Formats: sequence, C-alpha cells, structure tokens
Amino acid sequence: MRPTARSGPHLVSGAGFGVLVVVLAVALVGMTAFAVGVGTVDVPVGRVAAVVWGHLRGDPAGLDPLTDQIVWEFRTPRVLLAALAGSGLSVAGVCLQTLVRNPLADPYLFGVSAGASLGAVIVLTSGVGVVAGLGVAGAAFAGSLLSLAVVFAMAQRGGRLVGGSLVLAGVAVAYLGTAVTSYLQLQANPAELRGVMFWMLGSVAGASWDDLGVLTAVTAATAIWLTTQGRSMNALSVGDDTAAGLGVDVHRLRVLLLVAASLLTAAVVSVAGGIGFVGLIVPHAVRLVVGPDHRKVIPVSLLAGAVFLVVVDLVTRTVDRPNEMPIGIFTAALGAPFFLVLLRKRKRALR
Repeated sequence: MRPTARSGPHLVSGAGFGVLVVVLAVALVGMTAFAVGVGTVDVPVGRVAAVVWGHLRGDPAGLDPLTDQIVWEFRTPRVLLAALAGSGLSVAGVCLQTLVRNPLADPYLFGVSAGASLGAVIVLTSGVGVVAGLGVAGAAFAGSLLSLAVVFAMAQRGGRLVGGSLVLAGVAVAYLGTAVTSYLQLQANPAELRGVMFWMLGSVAGASWDDLGVLTAVTAATAIWLTTQGRSMNALSVGDDTAAGLGVDVHRLRVLLLVAASLLTAAVVSVAGGIGFVGLIVPHAVRLVVGPDHRKVIPVSLLAGAVFLVVVDLVTRTVDRPNEMPIGIFTAALGAPFFLVLLRKRKRALR
C-alpha cells in the first residue's frame, strides 16, 4: 500500500529513487575515505585506500607502520562506527515515528538512551557491572533494555500497546534516568567524570574494531527485516483501522517496531554514548526528498544517516584542532532548532 501524501510534495520519484540511492552510496564511500584521511596528521586518500586494501587482502606487511596504525587502528573503526551509529539512529527514528504516528518521535524520547547512559555510569562510578562481568558497554545495553521493559509495561492497556501512553512513559523514564545519572555525576571523582560525560554527550573517539561487530549485526538484521515491512508500515502510518482492514496485525507490528527501534538505539548507545536528534533530523529530511513511502524512506535513511554522522564527526575533530568536541553537542545544536521548526509547523497544521 502507498501512504497518503500528507507530508506534501517530494523532490525525487520514479527512476530518480534508484539514482538517489546510488549517489548516497557513492557519497558514503567517498566521505568515509576522506574522513579517515583527515585528522591531526593528514593522510592522502590514495594512502588510505592502500592501507585498507592491504588489510582486506590480508597482506599489510609492506605498509608504513605509522600510517598503518593511524588509518587502520584508529580512524577507520572510528569513521565506520560513526556511519553505523548514524544509520542505526536514523532507522530507529523511522520506526518510532511510524509507531506513534508522530513526526517528533526520537529514540531519546522513549528513555532508551537515558537507560543506557545510566547503566554505563553506574559501572563507571561504582564498578558493580564490572564485578558482574558486564563491562561498561554491557551495562549500557542492559540499562537500555531495562528502560524499554519499564516503558513497555507502563504503556500497556488491556493487553495492547497505546501510542499516547508510550510517549508519556518514555518521557517519564528518560527524566528519571537522567536525574539518577546527574546525581551519580555529582558523586563521581574527576577521573570518572570524563567517562560519565562521554556517555551523556556521545562520542566515537575511542572506537575500536571490537565495537563494530554487535552494532553491524543488529543494524543489518533490523534493516533487512524493516525492508520487508514497508507496506505494513505505510498502512500503519495512515491509521489503525485502515491497517487492520488491510490485514495488518497492528498490535504485533507496533511491538516489533518498538523492539527493533530499542535494539538499534541500545546497540548504538552501548558503544557511542548518547547521541541525540539524529533519529529526528534524518528521517524528516529523507521524507522531504523521497516522500512518505517506507519502502523508500528506510533504505535512504540508512545511507543518509551514515553520511550525516560521518560528516558531523569530521566537524567535531577539525573545527578546533587538536581538540575534539563530543559529537552530541553538534547534533543537539542542529537538532534543537530543527525540532522547534517542526513543532511550529505541526501547530500550524493542527489549526
């Protein structure tokens, strides 16, 4: 089913969609190569390609050791983590906006990010998770899933998931998680405070190859499943009655979308900290370009989100060299005005 075009005319349709996907894929590869080469020590794109190709074919022996370390050990996993985080958060935003039929929905709104940050900060300040064998990333993942379980339980009414209650429960859990995290932050010593700020503001600066495995698997599996649900998501975006009339199990689809969005957000936050507003900005920009059809919105959001966060990460480490700023500061600086514009447009539409 094709959704009603409530979002207005869009820029790309027909064969232009295929061209757009190819352009975004090429832009992602080119931007990734460029971002890997830029830093405190700049590396030409040709040498970046040589290092990556040497490792991909399993023969890095002839590479310059310093360049190899900079490119392969530090910058490549960092840029790939930024791309994966951007993709994951963007697709999570698409899921949540469809789930509650609200264009202002964002992974932050449902308390998942706050729960992940709280889990990580508990480990950093008390070491409880280390004793239990979770580690910081594991505790962040557990915290996000626990917050999801609380939101899910609070949003049930008569055994069914209610969209309005879901938003309110998410906001309440997010505020509670943020309040406890802030309290722990006040109790932290200076050595612990830097780690706490990382989880609250987000960063991909400490990325390693070990961080990419789970996030890649979760993002790929979720994206593949969502591409099979495009028609059902289109029907759900029109209304529950319409979706049910077309044979969609509305309750089951909502639960699965919530789980998918939460897993994506949890996987991202557990390795990159809290990065806000990506799930709000990218899906909206994508809908302006390709329209509201989820069969197009999902793959384009996947690529556009990756390009977006790679660019933002590049800005955070080049705007004030050699210092770096948390990536969450820039996404918030972009996202907060964007949110206010959307809110203003929505108020006008409701008049």
